[in-house]
Amino acid sequence: MISKPTDKNSGQPAVRRVAEGRERQAPAPEVKNSAFARDVLAGLSAPQKRLPSKYFYDKRGDAIFQSIMNMPEYYLTRSEYEILDMHKESLQQLFQNGSGRFNLIEFGAGDGFKTKILLKHFTRAGVDFKYLPIDISENVLQILTNDLKQSIPGLQVEGICNDYFTALSQLRQTADRRNVVLFLGSNIGNFSEKEAMDFLGQLAEGLNPHDLILVGFDLKKDPEQILAAYNDAAGITRAFNLNLLRRINEELGANFNLQQWKHYPLYEPDSGEARSYLMSCVQQEVHISSLEKTFSFRAWEPVHVEISRKYDLDTIRRYASKSGFEVKENFFDCRHYFTDSLWEKI
Repeated sequence: MISKPTDKNSGQPAVRRVAEGRERQAPAPEVKNSAFARDVLAGLSAPQKRLPSKYFYDKRGDAIFQSIMNMPEYYLTRSEYEILDMHKESLQQLFQNGSGRFNLIEFGAGDGFKTKILLKHFTRAGVDFKYLPIDISENVLQILTNDLKQSIPGLQVEGICNDYFTALSQLRQTADRRNVVLFLGSNIGNFSEKEAMDFLGQLAEGLNPHDLILVGFDLKKDPEQILAAYNDAAGITRAFNLNLLRRINEELGANFNLQQWKHYPLYEPDSGEARSYLMSCVQQEVHISSLEKTFSFRAWEPVHVEISRKYDLDTIRRYASKSGFEVKENFFDCRHYFTDSLWEKI
């Protein structure tokens, strides 16, 4: 792992002046009113400071996350890839429900790395299906659909640029085929329980009876193994999390000194929550010019940036039943580290 930042002045008084940054141009007026700026303001103004993990992902963050997925400690991607590869024929039969047609709808498809396993298999098997990735970014969708048209000739693919639930509601009203929704990658684990139940409830409302969802859940296991996935020896996760502060510097005109911040993950086996924090190593002040505001941080004050919850099968069944679904089957990798759980809308 990249060596953790140390307080090089630990023998000095705790109070530090505002972190020094490069001279920056004043952000454009519209930046102050952006969702990013509003969320940073709200999060750093809260009694327990926080920053939304969705802002990890800019161009540099995307590249770092690709490296995370290849880390030896990060078992999640490999486990789910194994599941989809081992069980693609069973999933085909369940999705088709005999020989029926279906829409394969994906929330947050990204580059389609794992989904391509299913897309290639279904296309080669002559399955009558249409792949519909949904994203609010038209650019992301265009890149993905162009790639798929080249790499999987004959695939019916249509990107939908909209929010998940608006797009799903429109598909429900016009669908002449079954809808199958993919929500992979343990993205559900980034929600609190209330947020997860709200999300799944909205998802159920957007589907017809007997429609399906395939949801990725990271399972509870050895706590040391879980923690290692968020505290890798090469320091890639640290770089990924600190990239959020770099992004605030560049886009909102802040002067965070990244050397004065520490990546701090922990795992609570009882709740199943893996939490990540950015922790101020010294007492300091940081000015964000687009917000026209200076924020004070105590020495060793944590800023919460991510939750990644781990599950047991009882919790998965409870989530399904409380949100209007029935678990049809859980698909596991060989080590039972992960499951893709197939639910049917009641």
